[in-house]
Amino acid sequence: MDGHGDLELRHLRCLVAIVDTGSFTDAAIELGVSQAAVSRALIALEKILGVRLLHRTSRTVAPTTAGVQVLARARLLLTEADNLVREAATGHTRLRIGHAWSAMGRHTAEFQRRWHQRHPGIALHLIRRNTSTGGLAEGLCDLAVVRTPIDLRRYAHARVGSERRYVAMAADDPWARRRSVRLDEIRDRTLVVDRRTGTTTAHLWPEDRRPALEYTQDIDDWLAAIATGRCVGVTPHATVTQYRRDGIAYRPLRDADPVPVHLIWRRHDPHPATHAAVALLTDLYREET
Repeated sequence: MDGHGDLELRHLRCLVAIVDTGSFTDAAIELGVSQAAVSRALIALEKILGVRLLHRTSRTVAPTTAGVQVLARARLLLTEADNLVREAATGHTRLRIGHAWSAMGRHTAEFQRRWHQRHPGIALHLIRRNTSTGGLAEGLCDLAVVRTPIDLRRYAHARVGSERRYVAMAADDPWARRRSVRLDEIRDRTLVVDRRTGTTTAHLWPEDRRPALEYTQDIDDWLAAIATGRCVGVTPHATVTQYRRDGIAYRPLRDADPVPVHLIWRRHDPHPATHAAVALLTDLYREET
């Protein structure tokens, strides 16, 4: 190896082990390598750095002045390298699933329960992020549950199920006394739509029969607007189970297509547990039919 050889972590581990154990022999035992390998690593390190690192006598090994400085930096670098490995590994001992507002709807608790039973070594974290990708684009999760159109070029996806649409209204709305509402009745009302992550757009209605629209940016604002009685909302069943509120009633919407539910993930960097999550959620949606 020439004087400009590559510095390797094993060189630094050998230096630290020699100083900490007090001899080449003990360093070799601790590292599980031969004594000759320890000697070679130290010689290589001294060559790369161009300085003498240790004073060796027949009985003792002590760092030189330069060696003391190198040793301090070596300990820092090795700690950082260990942290890097540990953090990369824990990425696979946890699975973060993002969502814009209603997770897996009625299946959320059961998904969590079964996941814990089947994959006790992979902690499940549900992360709510009010963006169109439920936090995936922002790097906050490994997978996301989405009910809105997907950028298929950017993300891999699996359709796991679908959800019926419901009308959300104030609890004292005349419609709350009914069992269901028809799609064409809504055109006479003001419809509140979450512009950022909502699943409902005016395109549910023919162009000449669309309701008046009012926009919000978040589920809480959406619910607050509906509670006033001024407007109604249309939403997938997941919202019904995740956002039960005093002052809000939900009724099924007839003659409207259901909302498809997808899991999406980064095409080039899938979490190892991706397919396990897709399979479990698909099963849960299938069981309800």
